[in-house]
Amino acid sequence: MFVALAHAFKTPDLRRRLLFTLGVIVVYRIGTHVPIPGVNYRAVQQCIDQTSGSEGLFGLVNLFSGGALLQITIFALGVLPYITASIILQLLTVVIPRLEALKKEGQAGTAKITQYTRYLTVALAVLQGTGLVATARNGSLFQNCSAAGLIVPDRSVFVTVTMVITMTAGTAVVMWLGELITDRGIGNGMSILMFISIASTTPAALWAIKKQGTLADGWIEFGGVILVALALVGLVVFVEQAQRRIPVQYAKRMIGRRSYGGTSTYIPLKLNQAGVIPVIFASSLLYVPSLVAQFSQSDSGWKAWVTQNLSKSDHPVYIATYSALIVFFAFFYVAITFNPDEVAGNMKQYGGFIPGIRAGRPTAQYLHYVLTRITWPGALYLGLIALVPTIALAVTGAGQNFPFGGTSILIIVGVGLETVRQIESQLQQRNYEGFLR
Repeated sequence: MFVALAHAFKTPDLRRRLLFTLGVIVVYRIGTHVPIPGVNYRAVQQCIDQTSGSEGLFGLVNLFSGGALLQITIFALGVLPYITASIILQLLTVVIPRLEALKKEGQAGTAKITQYTRYLTVALAVLQGTGLVATARNGSLFQNCSAAGLIVPDRSVFVTVTMVITMTAGTAVVMWLGELITDRGIGNGMSILMFISIASTTPAALWAIKKQGTLADGWIEFGGVILVALALVGLVVFVEQAQRRIPVQYAKRMIGRRSYGGTSTYIPLKLNQAGVIPVIFASSLLYVPSLVAQFSQSDSGWKAWVTQNLSKSDHPVYIATYSALIVFFAFFYVAITFNPDEVAGNMKQYGGFIPGIRAGRPTAQYLHYVLTRITWPGALYLGLIALVPTIALAVTGAGQNFPFGGTSILIIVGVGLETVRQIESQLQQRNYEGFLR
């Protein structure tokens, strides 16, 4: 990786792209520290110092915003509205025939879907910004903070609308910055910004674990977390690169006097075909009952049960439900994004076949069988990685300060690997000597 970066900085074109990407990252990080109008910045800092941060969905959004959510800055929503909009459009593509037709139109259809994603991102930013302002106004953003009710001193309609518009505009700027990186920088822009947001919170979380430690002034806990992080990174790299390669043979076809086909290739089926999406879906869905119970004013039995069983990450009911949701969403997302019938149909159309398997329906059944077999270990792997904070809470007492949770480490390693691959690919294109030797 470091060798690729060194060679990239020696190439003028790639050096300009890397410096442009770094410049956009600096602008993004500055925006995560600029508070929006109408917020008492001192009260926010006091609550951040008194509490360890919100759990559940607030903690998830704060992770994707690089800590900007709890500070209520102009980039408080971060990249999460765009990610949510992209996932929704991807799921709706399978359901709505119009979107499916646009997807098959090539570049023009993709541009249209991208435009729909932008509109949906702005709409989600308005909804999430309104929810964040309402949560900050009633003091629910920070639990057990004496100054939580002073975060928004002026509760007039004008100030509330100004705050929502500011956060929505900040989300639009973040989306624009991500597209700039994609067009003129290195890698996928939104993935890079998400990577920076998560990585920026890691040093503070590591230092907090060191300060809370009791063995050798906290250095034993600090070293233990580093070792766990290295082991997790190795596991994630190994699994993310693992794939089942299904061989495909294309028969020779004579068109006129020329022979076409006769090549061999393969279909790469990743062990973790769903990526980090099941963890995000499970975390978001599991927090909904706790959010409803938090805002409910009744004293019924369901509220007490939810508060006792689904609000604590180390409770057995929470762990079992969380793991089951991750497995379910892993299979659901794989079924949505990979269609064995479509792949088998395309192979049959172009004269391809899997050795030993008949073309058509038997090929689709075989692909479905293999995909199901490799999705099970991938889903269990996601569940194991996602439960790392719970294990850390039981072993080291790090709890929510544990900086290498399932979502964060999956995104950091995945984006890092993809960016390095793109740099190496561009280096290979610029240094390719062809048949000169």
